Amino acid sequence: MMSLPLLFAIVIVVLYLVNSLNILKEYERGVIFRLGRVKQAAAGPGLIWIFRPLDQIVRVSLRQEAMEVPPQDVITRDNVTLKVNAVITLRVVDPTKAVIEVANYIYQTSQFAQTTLRSVLGEVDLDGLLAHREALNIRIQTIIDGHTAPFGVKVVSVEVKQVDMPESMLRAMAKQAEAERERRAKIIHAEGEFNAAAKLVEAAQLMATQPMTLQLRYLQTLTEIGVEKNTTIVFPLPMELMNLFNKTTLTPDAALEKKV
Repeated sequence: MMSLPLLFAIVIVVLYLVNSLNILKEYERGVIFRLGRVKQAAAGPGLIWIFRPLDQIVRVSLRQEAMEVPPQDVITRDNVTLKVNAVITLRVVDPTKAVIEVANYIYQTSQFAQTTLRSVLGEVDLDGLLAHREALNIRIQTIIDGHTAPFGVKVVSVEVKQVDMPESMLRAMAKQAEAERERRAKIIHAEGEFNAAAKLVEAAQLMATQPMTLQLRYLQTLTEIGVEKNTTIVFPLPMELMNLFNKTTLTPDAALEKKV
């Protein structure tokens, strides 16, 4: 029969082995420190044995993480004060560096993102910020990724989420947009008047070559005036009478000049 001390020792060994067993998920890696020194390659996924107190393990997730940058006070190049926040997507590509090189890679990335957001947006004017946001996102991502690469973190994307402008600037932009619409309306109206005048000139030149055209136009005007339920009374005069009247009303000097 097994003695009690031996049985007790076996139970302790079994409990120690069970406690030393660690299971890492597919998206996890374990950075193992043995006597304070880290192994070169991170362990996992799967079953990992950790012999405490000689070994210590730090779990690191390889999944993408979305981090929101708090609203930052930004002064653009044209001296407009804004509040801008952003969303950063990042993931760990080197778990060993993420544990050794920096105390908290998420906090470190957040600080880099805040300073970079202020510096980059401060170099552009308000119109450039609103019109070229995609290019600014890529530029901010490149700068932050250059800071985070030494400690094994990859910045996947940066998106400027919201731009809050003061009420005075919103009113000024609304007035500017209204003035722009009025300018376009006036230009379109002027172009319509110009085209109409050009067509009238062409029509006058065409009527001058064919006098009968003027007579037909005269009759068409009379037809339009004499519509049903119209109180206007029209007395048409023959065109030949109008021409005769014009000839008789010429002054002697004008007639002499015409003869000459």
